[in-house]
Amino acid sequence: MRYQTLANTDLNISKLCLGTMTWGEQNTEQQAHQQLDYALDQGINFIDTAEMYPVPPQGDTQGTTECHIGSWFKSRNNRDKVILATKVAGPGDWLGYLRGGPRLNREHIQQAVDASLKRLQTDYIDLYQLHWPDRHTNYFGQLSYSHNKEEVATPLLETLEALNEQVKAGKIRHVGVSNETPWGVMKYLQLAEAHNLPRMVSIQNPYSLLNRTFEIGLAEIAHRENIPLLAYSPLGFGVLSGKYLGGAWPEHARLTLYKRFQRYTSEKADIATQAYVDLAREHQLDPAQMALAFVNERSFMASNIIGATTMEQLASNIASIELTLSDEVIAGIEAIHQQMPNPCP
Repeated sequence: MRYQTLANTDLNISKLCLGTMTWGEQNTEQQAHQQLDYALDQGINFIDTAEMYPVPPQGDTQGTTECHIGSWFKSRNNRDKVILATKVAGPGDWLGYLRGGPRLNREHIQQAVDASLKRLQTDYIDLYQLHWPDRHTNYFGQLSYSHNKEEVATPLLETLEALNEQVKAGKIRHVGVSNETPWGVMKYLQLAEAHNLPRMVSIQNPYSLLNRTFEIGLAEIAHRENIPLLAYSPLGFGVLSGKYLGGAWPEHARLTLYKRFQRYTSEKADIATQAYVDLAREHQLDPAQMALAFVNERSFMASNIIGATTMEQLASNIASIELTLSDEVIAGIEAIHQQMPNPCP
């Protein structure tokens, strides 16, 4: 395993991060513990979760993922061996069961932190992230922007001040953003400097061969402001493994079970995926490992968040850390990207 100190922190995180959003839905508590044991044994010390998980989100399972992590901490007595990240949900009428509709204000952040700490059976969270903005903007696959004149959004300064209270209380150590825009990242950094408030230290946004939109506005910010990427969905919900090509719907696979996730299943996605899979096979590479290795090597990336529903998938995904892509493979990837850029934003 390789490690990198997250800028402006003392967190030395593994280059691969264990994602957890299937635990409590597609994976049982026992399977979650098995994945955690294996990942830790392979050198992964970084775990990412969220108060909303598992996915798909619903009231009767909300928080189960954090509970599974908490029971693992209790049974293994190893909290000190893990760098733990979780997230507070932003607003959404589809989350009415969570605090009557979550917001990123002082009251909700305090409640969310305390609830997560209880489920996780820990006294502190190493990295606490805003899951998505508390304002109308483009994220979750939406590229076009339209201003909502009627929106009632929590001011970013209020959110930062609320996070600062939790840092001072010792409940969280560092803060980050997720599904954020260039404007949002820069505004948070500006406010932190102007008001002596916690500085955002990471951006958790989607990034994969099918979605390199991070490079358009955020990659330069990541470099120049020292706020790197935590890449999620690096396999596009498993699409880049090639298992859905040719109209296949593998039993128990995520997109087979949950048709609501159509972000990676368009005709353009199929064409691009086929090209990447063909490139991998041409060079005797596993398509999923090639896709992960590409993300692993991005200069603006701190950690690549991998997830799996089976131990076989997890082992293969972790093994991608040993793969270095040749110049010829990189050139092939760039050629495909130029022909079909970002089919799944």
